Amino acid sequence: MMIYMLAAAMTIAMLIATAFGLHQEAERARVKESTKRLDLLGWRAPHQLN
Repeated sequence: MMIYMLAAAMTIAMLIATAFGLHQEAERARVKESTKRLDLLGWRAPHQLN
């Protein structure tokens, strides 16, 4: 019985980690896309001024 509980806990932990990773990847894609739009308009982000 304990092995099933451990397996269930690990499965839930992996699902949460996957959801968190997908959320971060989507956020990075949104930031990258908005940076692209600003570059098209001639604006530069402060970290890109070098």
